[in-house]
Amino acid sequence: MKIDIWSDVVCPWCYMGKRNFELALARFEHGDQVEVTFRSFELDPNAPAEREGDYAERLARKYHVSVGQARAMTARIVDAGAQVDIDFRFDRSRAGNTFDAHRLLHLAADRGVQAAVKERLMRATFTDGEPVADRETLVRLAVEAGLDEDDVRTALDAGLYAEAVREDERAAGDFDITGVPFFVIDGAYGIAGAQPPDVLLRVLQRRWADVEASAAPGCDGDTCAV
Repeated sequence: MKIDIWSDVVCPWCYMGKRNFELALARFEHGDQVEVTFRSFELDPNAPAEREGDYAERLARKYHVSVGQARAMTARIVDAGAQVDIDFRFDRSRAGNTFDAHRLLHLAADRGVQAAVKERLMRATFTDGEPVADRETLVRLAVEAGLDEDDVRTALDAGLYAEAVREDERAAGDFDITGVPFFVIDGAYGIAGAQPPDVLLRVLQRRWADVEASAAPGCDGDTCAV
């Protein structure tokens, strides 16, 4: 079973979605036969290297709500994160442009450490208050998560994987993905949002049952498969 997950490393609900999916996958009987790939999705391709100002104030401007309402929104996210062992620290947030981070996630996929790099970048953003658009910070985080420093610097300096990021974003358009996280299972099942682990588990089980049913022996016309 192949699962593609479109998300951004500066999206708190994407972090929640990642954790919920991991919890579901740990309970899935066939979890060792699931291939997971994180796909690129920039919430704001035109974002500056680092956003200035208080997180709640930026949120209030984006959604046209009061700062008090924005703080209540972040408080709900903090509470939800605590339930799945995520320490959201919006007071430390230094979000910014994520294009280079997505390029390194493609490098990480090629090196077999994509999940670790994805986790490190999200924890850096939401818990540690690291500026993931800063070149040296990004190099350090990627190396901490298992990438080779020379590979990271070469990828960043040479512009590698830029087209891979754009291809992911074009594919998101083909799937009509307008918000993240978004999960696509075997190119057939689409799941939007940071769904609870139980919901994700049921979808995995249903898809597995469908695949097994389609692979069962059967007859077609005057021939039968065995």
